[in-house]
Amino acid sequence: MGILQIAVVIVILVLLVKPLGTYLYHVFSNEGNRTGKWFAPVEKAIYAVTGLKTRQGMTWKTYALSFILTNIVFVAIGYIILRIQKFLPFNPNGIDNMEETLSFNTIISFMTNTNLQHYSGESGLSYFSQMAVIMMMMFTSAATGLCVAIAFIRGVTSKGETIGNFFEDFVKAHIRVFFPLAIIVTMALIALHVPQTLQPTLTVNTLEGSEQQIAIGPVASLESIKHLGTNGGGFFGVNSAHPFENPNAITNVIEILSMWSLAAALPYTYGRFARNRKQGWVIFSAMMILFLLFLTLVYTSESAGNPLMNKLGIDASQGSMEGKEVRFGIAQSTLFTTVTTAATTGSVDNMHDTLTPLGGITPLALMMLNCVFGGKGVGLVNMLMYAILAVFLAGLMVGRTPEFLGRKIEPREMKLIAIAILAHPFIILVPTAVALATELGKVAITNPGYHGISQVLYEYTSSAANNGSGFEGLGDNTPFWNISTGIVMLFGRYISMIALLGVAGSLVRKQWVPETIGTFRTDNRLFVGILVGTVLIIGALTFLPVIVLGPIAEHVTIR
Repeated sequence: MGILQIAVVIVILVLLVKPLGTYLYHVFSNEGNRTGKWFAPVEKAIYAVTGLKTRQGMTWKTYALSFILTNIVFVAIGYIILRIQKFLPFNPNGIDNMEETLSFNTIISFMTNTNLQHYSGESGLSYFSQMAVIMMMMFTSAATGLCVAIAFIRGVTSKGETIGNFFEDFVKAHIRVFFPLAIIVTMALIALHVPQTLQPTLTVNTLEGSEQQIAIGPVASLESIKHLGTNGGGFFGVNSAHPFENPNAITNVIEILSMWSLAAALPYTYGRFARNRKQGWVIFSAMMILFLLFLTLVYTSESAGNPLMNKLGIDASQGSMEGKEVRFGIAQSTLFTTVTTAATTGSVDNMHDTLTPLGGITPLALMMLNCVFGGKGVGLVNMLMYAILAVFLAGLMVGRTPEFLGRKIEPREMKLIAIAILAHPFIILVPTAVALATELGKVAITNPGYHGISQVLYEYTSSAANNGSGFEGLGDNTPFWNISTGIVMLFGRYISMIALLGVAGSLVRKQWVPETIGTFRTDNRLFVGILVGTVLIIGALTFLPVIVLGPIAEHVTIR
């Protein structure tokens, strides 16, 4: 039954890929279509107010500068609100102002689409902060990532055109994609009994005669964009394991599909832009193969249970249920774990700190690779980066100048790709080493030995991949962890974005090279295998040693 549950969700996802991918293509292709008739009047009003009546195409440098400056403005506004939330409206529970290093970490976290939470949502933020900062940044950070992905797609597929106008893409991402979908998902969640209210915390009498405080609030609206925007920050501290955020199996499936479907549809959108839909299906197939490999690992590991518990003769027929909700079970918990780290969402319906050692490899590995579906465009852009690298390596082996979609791949592109590939492990492994070597870092570790290494490694991997989930046993609300993970989140978000926009800007200016009989094809099954192999080899060479020190060593020990 567990495998059947997983299969049904995957089938639904595959059925959504083509219509959603086609819709995204119509939104950003700048061609006349029905979406313009529905949304153009609203967009024209926004353009008129903001002075964007003429929207010229941008160079990659202008595009990058535009989204960075926009993000800086949102960071400044959000930081001020968190620091003075005590004095602002919609604070019926009297939540105090947020401490400065925690405010820094929180604002960077949500602007970079990471949503790493070193605070508990229901007790750390007022309703106003939840809506005006957290939800606002969930929309804007997701829209920024989607815009960069679309700009990269234009760069590698268009013939002598620009990569687009950031502000036009930014408005369309909100008006035509995230707002409509968020309203639909919000209404579905409300119908399934997820709270949506501005009433203060409830005070109820328990059966023992004492009083209990039950936190409520505008939960459904935050849940919708949290998953659609692959954000992950929960209204409550335990995230989607909380029965108010995720009350039953149906809401669990809705949340899985919400965070997965747009990311899965983007490869098809890329195929439409490339005028060759096979190109999109090749990228999607490579992502799905990697996804299924890691899903199989975590599902079989959790189903087998904990070897130490099994030796004690405890009934392990249900698998390892530690840290999991009974209403979801092994199947929906492991599927959620795989999707949330593949799609760089960070939302959790079970506690990753309690995964079996081999099961814990799956979320770690997916964030380390950071190209299996990914967040709003991150996975696609990174997988296309690996595709260009695979073409380059294949060209070197046969002594031919590598080409990708009719453009020659030359030293400039490979240098920028090398920066993006090397920056990711650097900002994971170096801070991990520093944290494990200093008392400031080690004091947060709550589990000794190999699992403590995994806790630290997971925190920085999640920050660098802009995921936001955590091995929540780590005591990370300290100035050291707030500042260090904040810096890692910044580097993880913007270094790769800027470098890969540079690749797109370089390719868009290149002369188109006609296809010949000697052209290395990138739209067949052979290239799927080459692409999957390239990703796994680069990932293993980079991260396998530290995986051995953490989860694998722990697995060997408990057996």
